[in-house]
Amino acid sequence: MKIIGLIGGMSWESTAEYYRLLNEFTRHRLGGLHSARCVLYSVDFAEIEHLQVQGRWEEAGEILAAAARSLEKAGADMVLICTNTMHKVAGQVEAAVGVPLLHLADATADAVRAAGIRKVGLLGTAFTMEQDFYRARLEAGGLDVCVPDAEGRALVHRVIYEELCLGIVKSASREEYQRVIGGLVEAGAEGVILGCTEIELLVGPQDSPVPVFPTTRLHAEAAINAALVGVSPSRGRSWWPHKQ
Repeated sequence: MKIIGLIGGMSWESTAEYYRLLNEFTRHRLGGLHSARCVLYSVDFAEIEHLQVQGRWEEAGEILAAAARSLEKAGADMVLICTNTMHKVAGQVEAAVGVPLLHLADATADAVRAAGIRKVGLLGTAFTMEQDFYRARLEAGGLDVCVPDAEGRALVHRVIYEELCLGIVKSASREEYQRVIGGLVEAGAEGVILGCTEIELLVGPQDSPVPVFPTTRLHAEAAINAALVGVSPSRGRSWWPHKQ
């Protein structure tokens, strides 16, 4: 099995989900006591968030690029940025190492197309929903992307940073997200991308009238598929991580 390098800590709650999912996918594929071969570089999210707010993306990219170089030196065969928003600096990270960067938006677009869906709603931080670094990547993958209105975008962003990144999960916020998802469906969305790794802590398939695409799980599954190329899978039953 190849070694997966994780740039995490943004937030650590979602990075913990990555670690759990990577190991559950591996155990399912290989059986027994098998677990994922991975190395983690966890940054201080407070530093990154400060740079985000000030628009100092290049400096934030330098931090993640340094993390990627450390992962490569530690033996990583591929690198994952364990957050949607920081894919804004994916180019810097990719240029810093000689191993592949597995882009989260590519894994997501592949899953949406495989489901036969073209028009999708996108939920995420304001950076992800409003800037083109992520949406353009999805659109280049053949998708038609729509986002909530200004009020909905502000709500989604606030809940991510003021609640989910702090490990706070509120039923009232889930209801608000359901309302926002309903608006996207009314606008023609055939599916909804949960385009922030923390959102999966709050909502799941049961909260949407159309299919949802949980980017953390899709990214983790794509990483395991890449890490296990040439490794014989188990013959176990069809499976998906138990936590919704």
